[in-house]
Amino acid sequence: MSNSAMNRAQAARLHDDDVVGILMHQHARIEELFAEVKRHGDRTAKQNAFDELRCVLAVHEAAEEMVVRPAAKKVAGSRETDARNREEKQAAKVLAELEGIDVNTSAFDAKFAEFEAAVKAHADREERQEFPALHDGYSAEERRTMGVRVRAAEKVAPTHPHPGSAGSTAAQWTVGPFAGMVDRVRDGLRGS
Repeated sequence: MSNSAMNRAQAARLHDDDVVGILMHQHARIEELFAEVKRHGDRTAKQNAFDELRCVLAVHEAAEEMVVRPAAKKVAGSRETDARNREEKQAAKVLAELEGIDVNTSAFDAKFAEFEAAVKAHADREERQEFPALHDGYSAEERRTMGVRVRAAEKVAPTHPHPGSAGSTAAQWTVGPFAGMVDRVRDGLRGS
């Protein structure tokens, strides 16, 4: 993943609703949240930063799988989109494991470092392969329509990883909205 400032600069050149711009902004925010989790020594602050990262990642990946992957498949090919979906399924498994580990342990820090490297490599592949295909393969209006759809999908997407539905457009549309509703209730009860 390129640095967050560069992602934001690239995204700023696109319309506010352009799907590529939205995703680039989200990648920048994800990169900032990884740094924030690593920066905190205080358990509560670190846990809060991780919870925000977990939520942003879960919502981002679900919306990509629901809206972006079917569109990208048409212009980047199934080999590309299948690879990104496999990476997201693996990331959901690791993110679910991280949720169960105390953030102030060396076990968390070690797994988190591996997870960060995998997420950054995944985002870099999206930015180099999938996003240019979307940009070049669809008109500005089509990309804005996709952006609006991504934002709508994010409103119903799960806020926690669900490895069983990750990596599948059909599963995200079938299970995702229900899982998202359950997650949001659970988050509200926990205050996170």
